[in-house]
Amino acid sequence: MENEIKSCALKLSDAPLSHNLVHLFWQLAPAFTRWAESHMQQKNLTPQRLRLLIPLKEYGAMSMSALRDELGVTATNITALVDALEKDGFVKRRPHETDRRSTMIELTEKAQEDWEQNCANFREQVSQIFNDFSVGEQQQFKILLEQMRAALIKENILKD
Repeated sequence: MENEIKSCALKLSDAPLSHNLVHLFWQLAPAFTRWAESHMQQKNLTPQRLRLLIPLKEYGAMSMSALRDELGVTATNITALVDALEKDGFVKRRPHETDRRSTMIELTEKAQEDWEQNCANFREQVSQIFNDFSVGEQQQFKILLEQMRAALIKENILKD
């Protein structure tokens, strides 16, 4: 236990490269979320809520469990997101056609209209953070992130 505490207390400059990467991810993930939130034109539509709307836009109505698996979050988290989006008029629940135990989530007309008006602009604004990277650097970064995603899928943290 004492050795673990000492290893956590190492300066990053003295720590293994992988420890530095962990530190950077912990630092950058919430910062990127704040960056994205700063570009949201609607205050009630957060990046987390937008993440839930994207597969509904791409695939159509989905069950709560399919959304949970798609986003790699807990059932409690999906329920909270769907509740908030439903309250704000972006999604609606409906019974599954053949499975009475399942609830389907689908986009509302309001969500479809807002999507057309705001989504492309939002993605364009948020993606500006990568403008300081060359196209080659962006491609390499994408490859590395895809490798990390694959590692998380292999560890059963994300679903494929």
